[in-house]
Amino acid sequence: MKRSLFCIVVFMLLTLPVAGFATEEYARQTGLTCAACHADPIGGGELTALGKAFSERQQAQSQPNQMTTAAKGFRFAVGYIHMLTAILWFGTILYVHLVLKPAYAAGGLPRGEVRVGILSMLMMGLTGLVLTYYRVPSLDVLLHTRFGLLLLVKVGLYLVMVSSAAVVVTVIGPRLKRKMQAPPTPVTGGDMTSTELAACDGRDGRPAYFAYNGLIYDATASALWKQGQHMARHQAGMDLGEALKLAPHDEDRVQRLPVVGKLLASRAEKTPLHLRVFYTMAYMNLTIVFLIVLILALWRWGW
Repeated sequence: MKRSLFCIVVFMLLTLPVAGFATEEYARQTGLTCAACHADPIGGGELTALGKAFSERQQAQSQPNQMTTAAKGFRFAVGYIHMLTAILWFGTILYVHLVLKPAYAAGGLPRGEVRVGILSMLMMGLTGLVLTYYRVPSLDVLLHTRFGLLLLVKVGLYLVMVSSAAVVVTVIGPRLKRKMQAPPTPVTGGDMTSTELAACDGRDGRPAYFAYNGLIYDATASALWKQGQHMARHQAGMDLGEALKLAPHDEDRVQRLPVVGKLLASRAEKTPLHLRVFYTMAYMNLTIVFLIVLILALWRWGW
């Protein structure tokens, strides 16, 4: 009975699963045959130099984490800052692009959002380097594991966002600001839109035009329209159709003024190149945010 029990125990110990570092999966990943790592062409037994190197790397990676408590706390703090910064940065991008729309910044980049973006990119880069140091012990892990390949894609997307942000802040942003600050150039005659008419307000040497019943009249030479104002009540550069109906004089007074054109509902204008590039980069960054979140989901719940 004792001998039978002893044999059973020995058999169970011999059949217990043990950690194996040389796997068929490695052969499939690298395209190498069993003979590359084993002296026996069919696998098993004595290892070659390549097999010994691979086994040592796997054993080093499988060793218990020897990090001190302080190092673990530091890594945790860096990871927390990395995640918090990502939430702040990506949340700002989603809010601006999905709620406010990129046209919100078409007149010039808001300073607050520029600061948030620059600080977020710097913080993400620094904390990302620290976390990569702890998570990627060798180049082999980076190039031959699913985690490493996804990390490379994530870093590439981050660099694209940084590059586009640099172009927007240094080139496109100043152009948008100059366009916003530049006063509209008044049209000296012909058909106009309401926006073009607004530039002809009679001030600072600009012509004094106003619209009435679909026509645009020139009141620049009229003594009753000094500095673009009529009787301190009506301002040039506007459609005064409704306001002049309440005037104490007939419309013939208006019709005595020269007609310079018609009031247009709108004018088809080509969007400037820098504005088109701005919109393209804005929606590109929005797409990248979704891709990076997809990578995080693949890390956590991927198949």
